[in-house]
Amino acid sequence: LQQHNFKIYNPTIIVGYKIKKGDIMDIYFYNTLTRKKEKFIPIEENKVKMYSCGPTVYKDATIGNMRTNLFQDTLRRTLEYNGYEVKQVMNITDVGHLVSDGDEGEDKILKSAREEHKTPLEIADYYTKLFFRDLERLNVETPEIICKATDHIKEMLEMVKKIMKNGYAYETSTAIYFDVSKLDKYGMLSGINLDEQKAGARVDVDPEKRNPYDFALWIKAPKEHLMKWDSPWGPSYPGWHIECSAMSTKYLGEEFDIHTGGIDLIPTHHENEIAQNIGACGKIPAHYWLHGEYLLIDGGKMSKSLGNVYLLDDIINRGYEPLVYRLFNFSCHYRGKLNFTWEGIQSASISLERLREGYQKHLLGNTNVSDEEIVDLENRFKQAINDDLNMPLAMSVVWEAVRYQVQSPKIAKLLEKFDTVLGIEITKQKQKQEIPQEILELVEQRKIARAEKNWAKSDELRDLILSKGYSLKAVSYTHLRAHETGAY
Repeated sequence: LQQHNFKIYNPTIIVGYKIKKGDIMDIYFYNTLTRKKEKFIPIEENKVKMYSCGPTVYKDATIGNMRTNLFQDTLRRTLEYNGYEVKQVMNITDVGHLVSDGDEGEDKILKSAREEHKTPLEIADYYTKLFFRDLERLNVETPEIICKATDHIKEMLEMVKKIMKNGYAYETSTAIYFDVSKLDKYGMLSGINLDEQKAGARVDVDPEKRNPYDFALWIKAPKEHLMKWDSPWGPSYPGWHIECSAMSTKYLGEEFDIHTGGIDLIPTHHENEIAQNIGACGKIPAHYWLHGEYLLIDGGKMSKSLGNVYLLDDIINRGYEPLVYRLFNFSCHYRGKLNFTWEGIQSASISLERLREGYQKHLLGNTNVSDEEIVDLENRFKQAINDDLNMPLAMSVVWEAVRYQVQSPKIAKLLEKFDTVLGIEITKQKQKQEIPQEILELVEQRKIARAEKNWAKSDELRDLILSKGYSLKAVSYTHLRAHETGAY
């Protein structure tokens, strides 16, 4: 059939052979573990078990953090679009993540608590709420299980005991360390070769370490440490990596389908998760490891020192709908570096408006479109998302549907189906924005300043308008329409 360029639109009978949907709509993911794109085969038919690394709740989540969550949500929605029942687990790290992402430094939660003059619990609760508020704003589906590290101390201790019993860990005066030399291969995820590595800074932190890449499973707490629990090794607290190993095992079993996270987690956190699970039960926990790339800011790294750390609130305060940022993410593959610019956000805002307008035109249309044409569009959309979440290609199909030569309710229905993956609320109608008198007066003052070529005053008024959460474009449009209709 492929040799003769037949188009297969639906599972059907052709020349006596049954063509199954799965035969032409397989899903492929790039697996970090094998470093190649692979056909997705779940452990259990029609069900997917997925673990997603969640936030360390010590500060606001950035738009870079949100990019990872949007990638994970697109993955989940794609699986659901293909008919899979998804069981997703996401952790909340509220203890054990040290400032170095290694075995040295202060606990991030404790550091934030000290700086903000709050208790660790207050810090964790506050930033957890902000994190889930942002997920809701971005229309991210809530995982079936949300698990906090501090609620699973018992499970972590049991896993550490297993690892020690199996001979993969040892005790020092400061911690329980995993001995990476006991593994046949450490570095299978990141590709690191221990034989080529020289002892680095991490060795100097604890001279009792046997190997430079040994990592802490459990850390003995000093008397003044606020977050500690009783254990066979005295008052102590968990290492960062053991948390995810223990919680994924509890809720998904020793082996599950997919593990996701940001690319920054590969060389430390996820590598060590694999080591721990092998030490505890002899198995690599996930069959497929998917990682999202970094978000760049104006072509460079996001950094506090550069003053370019943006939150979702910053996008909202500039007058943009949160879902504009969701759509913006579809302009780049999740495994490619995405460059954030305000020009790009403005373009995404216009695109979102046009997509919704296009949907409304089709909804009100009265032209019939053949079923074959609808199925062709849907198949090409599905092939794109099933090819390792190729959202730029999928969006090209979405635009083709929106710009279809005739307006048809069938196209509108198809766009609604696409939106179960996109999550951009394409059916949402534009709301008339009520602009306060104070903002309108500021706009008039800026207009006068620009006429007088007082550019400093104009910029000052522009920044004031933006700081109050209004887009100059939106205010100007509303202002103009009010004059046209006599409603001003």
